[in-house]
Amino acid sequence: MLRNCPPICADMGGSYRPGMVNRTSVLWEKQDSHKGDRKRLFTAIRNHLGDCRILYPRSYVDIAPSLVFSSVTYVDTDRRASQFFADGDGVADIIASEGGPATGAFRFVSGDYTTDLGFEAESFDLLVSLYAGFVSEACTESLKVGGVLLVAPSHGDAAMASIDPRYVLSGVVNSRSGAYGVSTDNLDGYLVPKTGVTITPALLHERGRGIPYTKSPFAYLFTRTS
Repeated sequence: MLRNCPPICADMGGSYRPGMVNRTSVLWEKQDSHKGDRKRLFTAIRNHLGDCRILYPRSYVDIAPSLVFSSVTYVDTDRRASQFFADGDGVADIIASEGGPATGAFRFVSGDYTTDLGFEAESFDLLVSLYAGFVSEACTESLKVGGVLLVAPSHGDAAMASIDPRYVLSGVVNSRSGAYGVSTDNLDGYLVPKTGVTITPALLHERGRGIPYTKSPFAYLFTRTS
């Protein structure tokens, strides 16, 4: 389902339409419990990269990318996510009330991102991997060469990308007092393990978590080079 977001009205005041399915707003309020945190994250990414076509595997109901980007595809197997996105009008109204792009579009795919979901090769500019396992292993073919992987370190996917010859580290995302910023300075100082360890896919799958590094940004940006 490709869903165009409605025009943003100047007098919306952040309130949701009366007919919105209550479950939709409740799920979003729980997801956005740290009010605006993910929106600030994705705003920093957009400021760095410009507008992008985004693939967001295991997104649950995190529609924060649609608050700043114009085209986002969400993927999840969670039944609550399917119910959430089934209320397309409600989701679109949340996006509009939060100041999302007037010409924005979103779609939701119910499925396991580790399987073939039929995405065309190199059809996305930004691949999001936030606490979702090894997204880079399963979804890189859908990311265009020159596109960017946004990846958090905790579940091991940042370490996986660091040893993937298709990727090169191109930036880090830092967080301070609720504000996010992207840095491209001194990248050689990142991804240095605290202890001597040979990082392999087998090790990362066995551990199921990230590698302790000497520097710990909020997230990494890797550019696909091949």
